This record gives sequence, structure tokens and C-alpha cells, in this order.
Amino acid sequence: MYSRSIIFIVLLSSSFASYSQRFSDQVPQTKRYEQKEILDSLEGISMYNKLIESIGGDSVTFNKAGYNLQGWSEDYYKNGKLLHRGYYKDGKAVVFKNFYENGQCERTVMNPDPLRCNIDIFYEDGKQKKQISYYNGHPQKKYEYYKSGLPKYAEENEKEMKYLTLRKTWYSNGQIEEETELNDAKHKKYKQTVYYPSGKIKEEGSLVLTEEGKYQREGTWTYYDANGKKKKSDKFRDGNNIEK
Repeated sequence: MYSRSIIFIVLLSSSFASYSQRFSDQVPQTKRYEQKEILDSLEGISMYNKLIESIGGDSVTFNKAGYNLQGWSEDYYKNGKLLHRGYYKDGKAVVFKNFYENGQCERTVMNPDPLRCNIDIFYEDGKQKKQISYYNGHPQKKYEYYKSGLPKYAEENEKEMKYLTLRKTWYSNGQIEEETELNDAKHKKYKQTVYYPSGKIKEEGSLVLTEEGKYQREGTWTYYDANGKKKKSDKFRDGNNIEK
């Protein structure tokens, strides 16, 4: 009887140790980062995006006990500076801020419900870099800025991302480069104007959204030289120049 008890205890201990090992494998180990490891020149500090369900993130994170993270959590750089502070529900990020090593905010994320998410991204000097508003997993509105603070790009889409409603680009000197704006929602027709860096119009005309999802030229397009003088006009049908 005594030997059987010993065998049972040994087996139980072995099973518990095996389970503990498997469980511990899931527990996140405390890790600290260097900015150069996690900062992408284009996307910034984006490693937490996979935890944002409303923009398609399909991952969860765990607490030190191995359970889905709940409540507030922080991550740090190797030098002790704050990298990330966020609020989590069932391992998913609800709201959070990332920081550069210099203490400036890198981005703020607000995820108020499963359909909507707003992200503001900043340069290391604190100036706005991007603003993105997501709806149902898609970037419904996007705005980008040069390091100088001047606007660089703007795009707005119909709520379900079925078609564009506005797109603008700017030169680095602040002059608008191109503007495309929906002016006939029923027929999906747009007014497009392209500019010289001086601000003078380079070309203008209409676009139409096809059933294949292409924005093609339609009707009369007019072209100007750098002094604003009209050079020529062309007519388009189904995206083809019919006056060539």
C-alpha cells in the first residue's frame, strides 16, 4: 500500500511538472526593448496593432499568470523609459499610448467599440504624422503630414469602403498637388484637378468609378502650361482618349 502511494505521488508530481512546464511556456516573460528594435521608419511602433481587434488584429496577450490580460499594462525600454501603456480586455487592446525613448508620444489608439478605431501617430518631436479612422476594419479616413507640420495626404471613403469621396495630396511647400472630389454620388463621378508647385492648375477634368472599381477619365480634360495658359483639351470615353 505504501509503495502504491509513493508511485501515485511520483506520477502526480510528474504530471503536475509537465503541466506546469506547458503552462509556463504560455506565460509572457518580462522583456524590455531598444527603440531601434521596434521602430519602423514607415510604420512606427506598430507591434501592438495585432492586439487591436477592430482593425483586424487576431492576437491576444497574457498576464504573468498566463491568463488573457485584463486592465492596465505597461512595457518599458531597456533604459527604464516608458514604451507602452494600455488598457486591455480579454487580451485585446482597448486604448493605449506608445512612447519614443525621448518621452514623446508615438501614437494614441482609441478603440471604443468593435467597429471603430482612431489612431493618431506622431513624429519624435511631437508633430502630427498621421491620423487614421477605421470603420469595420477598414481605414475610412487617412491624413498624413510632413515633418514640417504641413499636410501631405488626405483620403476619405464611403463608410463601407465602397468608393472614394475625397483625396488630396500636397507638395512639401504646402501647395496642393492633386485634388479628387466626389461631386455626383449617384453616378460615382468626380472632379479632379492637378496643380503645379506654384499653385497654378496643370490639368482638370472628370473621373468616373467603373463597376470593376477603376477610376477612369471621362468627358473633357483641359491642360495648362506653368503660366496658367491653356494648352489643349482632350475628350475621354470609357477611359480612352477619343481625340487622338
